[in-house]
Amino acid sequence: MKGNFEGIHASEERTANRELFSLELEFVQALASPFYLYNLAVEGYLDDPVFLNYLKYLGYWKEKEYARFIMYPQALHHLDLLQHQNFRNAVKRQETQTFMNHYQFEHWRTW
Repeated sequence: MKGNFEGIHASEERTANRELFSLELEFVQALASPFYLYNLAVEGYLDDPVFLNYLKYLGYWKEKEYARFIMYPQALHHLDLLQHQNFRNAVKRQETQTFMNHYQFEHWRTW
């Protein structure tokens, strides 16, 4: 009987891990959007030490075994840039968001 309960627990744990994986993947990929970065900045998230620690934690997505799931590689570049105060300050400005959006669009258009 004990083995059956262990199997149920393992199944629930796998489901929880898949859900966490999906949520974190979706969030990291959202960082590819200059609009989303700007929104995080103006909402004050980029000044919150807890949120900044979360961004640091998400650095594991740069490892090969996880990065292969990323569809928008600029998300990982933005994740790196968000570790720097100068970038977090710049993202608070509308003109930075506009510049990033234009630069990203031109890259996609001509790549």
